[in-house]
Amino acid sequence: MPELPEVEVVRRGLERWTTGRTIASAEVLHPRSVRRHEAGPADFAGRLAARTVLAPRRRGKYMWLPLRAESEGDAGEALLAHLGMSGQLLVGEPDREREKHLRVRMVFDDGGHDLRFVDQRTFGHLMVADLVPDAFDAGALVPEPIAHIAADPLEDAFDAEAFYRALRRRKTGIKRALLDQSLISGVGNIYADEALWRARLHWARPTETMTRAEAARVLEAAREVMGAALAVGGTSFDSLYVNVNGESGYFERSLEAYGRRGEPCGRCGTPIRRDEFMNRSSYSCPVCQPKPRRVRY
Repeated sequence: MPELPEVEVVRRGLERWTTGRTIASAEVLHPRSVRRHEAGPADFAGRLAARTVLAPRRRGKYMWLPLRAESEGDAGEALLAHLGMSGQLLVGEPDREREKHLRVRMVFDDGGHDLRFVDQRTFGHLMVADLVPDAFDAGALVPEPIAHIAADPLEDAFDAEAFYRALRRRKTGIKRALLDQSLISGVGNIYADEALWRARLHWARPTETMTRAEAARVLEAAREVMGAALAVGGTSFDSLYVNVNGESGYFERSLEAYGRRGEPCGRCGTPIRRDEFMNRSSYSCPVCQPKPRRVRY
């Protein structure tokens, strides 16, 4: 599933191609892709028609295109998107051939590039949602369905001290905490493993034993690895993750732990270990990230 860097790459592409443009019409070709829009496909399309798109925003793995308010004093609405496992938001010439897994298409009143939501597995979704005050960023607005999601580590609104205090209260494993979107958003399996490798901490380290310095080290590692991924367009393991122009990212070539079972650790040469974790995998170096005496999963 695309994580924060991959979603940010898409957001930046959309900023260039959609900001300030007015949607002429929206077409829903598969109702599952707007299943979270409770009023249905027709209402979804109707609420987008003739609406002007403002600069896209992102929190964690979600992004949204704010829509210009229709009246003064109205908090407004936004087109909220989650890419799921295989969702793609693509821009291109409106007369190009339709993709096999095209689910939603939006055309603009200037006749230029259209915006398409392509999703092979249909786990992703789009919806039009009301904007509400952001609990983490005073004066900002966020779509109501994701108002409970914590700020992500690349946001100025992220509170490192509050994160540390929450870790100490949770009594769970540090990797599970990193994947908890109510504590910190945007970090998934790939970047959790990479951040913990950089921070030299085992994924089952009990959070209640973490020191403030260790928590800061994990956050800094997460920011570093996600920043590095952003610089090369994110991580692409297959053709399902691409940016708005259909191009893949290249951070897979720089991964130090994730997916490298049996390969030598880049620091000490010890073969990377794979453990089962929450019905998926966790990768770590047995030497650089020693297993603690007491573990939490």
